Amino acid sequence: MEKKNDNPIITDRELLRLIEAAKQKDTLAMLKLIELYKEDIVRISNFIYMPTEDAISAITLEFLESILKQDEKYDPDYIEKVDTDKNYHKGL
Repeated sequence: MEKKNDNPIITDRELLRLIEAAKQKDTLAMLKLIELYKEDIVRISNFIYMPTEDAISAITLEFLESILKQDEKYDPDYIEKVDTDKNYHKGL
């Protein structure tokens, strides 16, 4: 049975663009990424031995810091390859 409030599904291209925008400190992109992974963040917070609100805040902060620290730059050709490469999607 499917969950009533499943996480939204976005394409690889959209995800990569959100990540690149977040690297440029676009707050809207950061908020969209947090919303996209909110359910996972809340679920994982249950395994951390601290108050739930603090665990959610810590995970969210680490998530955003990891995005901001990534050195790879946006490459439109890579995004196009991800969208069209059938071998890439076979592993998913």
